[in-house]
Amino acid sequence: MSEHQARFQALLRELFQFDSADLDFGIYRIMNHKRTVIERYIAEDLPTLIEDELSQGALLEQSVIARQLGEVQKEIREVLGRNALDSDGNLQQAFNETPLGERYLGLKRRQEWHVAHGPDIDAAQATLYQHLYGFFSRYYDDGDIVSKRRYSRRERYAIPYNGEEVHLHWANKDQYYVKTGEHFRDYAFKAGNVTVRFAVVDADMEQSNVKGEKRYFFPRLAEAEWRDEARELHVPFEFRPATSADKAKNGQNHLQEALIAQAEETLPNHLDDVPLAAVTAERHRSGDNAVTLFEYHMRRYTRRNTTDFFIHKDLKGFLSREFDFYLKNEVLNIDGVETTDPITAEGWARGWFQMLQLMKMAAGQVIDFLSQVETFQKTIWEKRKFVTDAQYCISLRLIDARFHAEIAKCDAQWEEWKRLFAIDEAETTLFNHARSAKNKIAKRVEFLADHPSLVLDTAHFEPSFVDDLLGSFENLDDAT
Repeated sequence: MSEHQARFQALLRELFQFDSADLDFGIYRIMNHKRTVIERYIAEDLPTLIEDELSQGALLEQSVIARQLGEVQKEIREVLGRNALDSDGNLQQAFNETPLGERYLGLKRRQEWHVAHGPDIDAAQATLYQHLYGFFSRYYDDGDIVSKRRYSRRERYAIPYNGEEVHLHWANKDQYYVKTGEHFRDYAFKAGNVTVRFAVVDADMEQSNVKGEKRYFFPRLAEAEWRDEARELHVPFEFRPATSADKAKNGQNHLQEALIAQAEETLPNHLDDVPLAAVTAERHRSGDNAVTLFEYHMRRYTRRNTTDFFIHKDLKGFLSREFDFYLKNEVLNIDGVETTDPITAEGWARGWFQMLQLMKMAAGQVIDFLSQVETFQKTIWEKRKFVTDAQYCISLRLIDARFHAEIAKCDAQWEEWKRLFAIDEAETTLFNHARSAKNKIAKRVEFLADHPSLVLDTAHFEPSFVDDLLGSFENLDDAT
């Protein structure tokens, strides 16, 4: 296996999320189900396809020339005589300018060119894998396919524009941004009679719905605690961006994996007389891959809380258009067309067209695989959501006065109003009159009449009351 092939296969495994094989939720569960099929395609089917196509193309061209030469040699001996060709297949100079001789010499030059410049299978494979890696790696970034249309080497990106007077465009216009949000629930697993619990004690979060600087889980091993009575190991974490010191110490690539490996190695140094044998025991999974229980669950815990990503609306169309541009702009060497030698030009054209066709075939299969995964995610994202609960916020001016007595009895609603607006139904101010009512409920009813701008939240009331209230509107949507 060549270096270029190994690098491209590693990229494909990353594209198909092979590094998340231990995750068992959402899209990862689907990928795990198809992992054997995808691995067979990456390791066996695609290399076999490329080898067969390159070999057939090169051998086919050479065999056609050899067959044509044999036919012309036979015709020369029949027409020009047996002595027109010597034992080495060289034509006598006197016959060079005859139509048959010119045809024979042209085929000989093509055969010699193929011997000297014909496609080297190993070199062609290296070139093909190098181009495939170059294309897919330019659009892949940290788990997402980046939606940036290439234009040229000088002006790198193009904006799709059809002549509108005003055109609004942003980098991820053709993608859905899925920000899952971090819940930071405690995570626990059992190893024998020992329970291990992970918990975030400090978190530095992004503001608003933005994809800010990447954050990592840093275990606070010095604060790890063994609770003997419960036989529980408590490991605290902090969630924050990596500092320059963190990157210098652990490297910038695969930082979270480095932190997990470091935690597993140094955890025993921070604890005394703790039974960690069960926790550090190997857990065998598919194939030869085996990790400890501690590493397995740390990876699940850290990856599940950081899964915001983009979903492309038409990944196949985007990558197909971009690959068509890549072939014409990066692969096709136009300088070869300028040669004046027709034999060289013809050989160049055949070799490169074969390479372009094979490259398009291989890339098309990979794009189809990626598109199936992305389309599945898009289908789930666009699926109609089931409504499990719906509440209304309604202004008091829209509510009939016959409901005020029931509203006055709802302490939860009044506590919310006090918290939001600092109201006091019993207070007499310059802007309200003295309450004539003596009890609390009656005072609240009078207060509601004086404050029609208050907004009632139906979440605080019993379903029977909410049904009566909503049923009192002739057209609820228009009223609210």
